[in-house]
Amino acid sequence: MPNNKNDFKPYIPAERVVPEFTVTSILIGVLLAIVFGAANAYLGLRVGMTISASIPAAVISMGIIRMILRKDSILENNLVQTIGSAGESVAAGAIFTLPALFLWAKEGVIDPPSMVTISLVALVGGLLGVAFMVPLRQALIVEEHGTLPFPEGTACAEVLLAGEQGGSKASTVFAGLGISAFYKFIADGMKVFPSEVNYDITAYKGAAVGVQVLPALAGVGYICGPKISSYMLAGSTLSWLVLMPAIALFGGDAIIFPGDVPISTLAPGDLWGTYIKYIGAGAVAAGGIISLVKNLPLIGRTFAQAMQSMSKNHTASKTLRTEQDLPMPALLVMILVLAVVVWLVPAFPVNLVGALIVVVFGFFFATVSSRMVGLVGSSNNPVSGMAIATLIIATLILKSTGVTGTTGMMGAICIGGIICVIAAIAGDCSQDLKTGFIVGATPKKQQIGEMIGVIASSVAIGGVMYLLDQAWGYGSDQIPAPQGTMMKMLVEGIMNAQLPWALILIGVFVAIVVEILKIPVMPFAVGMYLPFSLNAGIMCGGIVRFIMERRKAPEQEKKEGIDRGILYTSGLIAGEGLMGVVLAVLAVVGVDKVVDVSGSFSIGNIGALVVFVLLLLSLVRVCLGGKKSK
Repeated sequence: MPNNKNDFKPYIPAERVVPEFTVTSILIGVLLAIVFGAANAYLGLRVGMTISASIPAAVISMGIIRMILRKDSILENNLVQTIGSAGESVAAGAIFTLPALFLWAKEGVIDPPSMVTISLVALVGGLLGVAFMVPLRQALIVEEHGTLPFPEGTACAEVLLAGEQGGSKASTVFAGLGISAFYKFIADGMKVFPSEVNYDITAYKGAAVGVQVLPALAGVGYICGPKISSYMLAGSTLSWLVLMPAIALFGGDAIIFPGDVPISTLAPGDLWGTYIKYIGAGAVAAGGIISLVKNLPLIGRTFAQAMQSMSKNHTASKTLRTEQDLPMPALLVMILVLAVVVWLVPAFPVNLVGALIVVVFGFFFATVSSRMVGLVGSSNNPVSGMAIATLIIATLILKSTGVTGTTGMMGAICIGGIICVIAAIAGDCSQDLKTGFIVGATPKKQQIGEMIGVIASSVAIGGVMYLLDQAWGYGSDQIPAPQGTMMKMLVEGIMNAQLPWALILIGVFVAIVVEILKIPVMPFAVGMYLPFSLNAGIMCGGIVRFIMERRKAPEQEKKEGIDRGILYTSGLIAGEGLMGVVLAVLAVVGVDKVVDVSGSFSIGNIGALVVFVLLLLSLVRVCLGGKKSK
């Protein structure tokens, strides 16, 4: 691929017009935005992270458009993945922050948030994210082509360019989806075997180990890779096998805030919920701030380039199809209208200061996010870290301006939610525009498509979040909502001056030590915050990826096998997420007990481990699947 943007020629030349913004691409894209939004909402509420939906959406699109509808248009497929991937980003921004409102409602502090409020937060954040990203396209995608890799965007373009293989690739995604959905129904619907196997180490008081035997966790581990998975497991090991036994050993019969019973009476799970969550929250907050500080020079350069690019865009006449963006005057009007909506619409408990925070911090973090994904990819984009930093600053500003109590807490969460969606959508939009730049898409049509995806998934996310809360309740074992719980603790702690600062500072300094050791802070900190069993399940997928990367085979064969594994595990994650939503529906309507056969038949913990091993072997088989044909 030429490094000089002037030498680069897209796959579809600028002077050639092919079907792109069609009814087919819009309908399939909207459907995938809702599906991946729902699946990622469930995944994020369970494990605290989401996965990029661009590549799965692209291969499913090719499977439908090319194989079923017998059409052949790479730009239609590209628009489908542009619209479809927006659902994942909207879900990520919403589920990292808004569960705090449900948790306060459960405590009787506030009234439950309406679906309208949730959807409006997601919608405003998503539209602002697209609007803030558009003027950055020239600087980041065009001017720095060959410099910024945009890993997911480039990989998605490669998948689209290898379109003749679309049918087989799509079948791999669907196979993973079907197997995972069936597995999830047997485990958590029929309850034939437990989805979590735990063991409290009685001889080492306060310690416990275990593994959650679920397809989505194995999928997350495989996609993240062995390094990220091992950092997360290392964080859990520190919490569950070092800090918790230390608390149990030194705490004895003492009652230490925020606990209200003697430490000696707490089981390992209670020790984690009472003390380790605050230590983990401190580590995650510090990790997010460290990542921002490290990137300050990068942020400064990006702002300078963005301003130069905007002035060029304003004066230059864009006649080529591949250079047409949404006009800046229209974007500025949209930004102004959305800011007024945040300020004046009663659904947002935010004053003028809060609306200004949204616009200023929104553009700042949209710029940071767009540049970060260009360097390290969407999977490593510290969206939750940006939200934490915004949340702390917004809470302090609101408190200093006299907006306190429940109004201030709700306002801070809504601001944090909008900023989180802005950062997530800006990163996703930049990856999609990179894909479009390579294949020769029309930027303006992609930007409109991104907004369509935002609107569709924003409408759906309110219903999905309400459904999951009705079924299991945020903070439960099924959907612990780790980021949302942490955001709640931070906001109410700052507002009420009741945070257990000693525990939070322990986490902060653990994160600093980890940074000094040159270990990535965010995965380690998230590992500290999440249960050991969850990270052990993720590590199992990471181990499979490790084996596949180091097996003796030609490099091309290994790459193709790993890519098949990524498509299969994307299906595993989507399948479990969608079945999780189905099981939530069954629980809400009261028929979940009908399918529960655990009273008459169960294969127990050993059976659960055996079934999980078989699932991992199916992943290995998929990775090796093309060997004979080679």
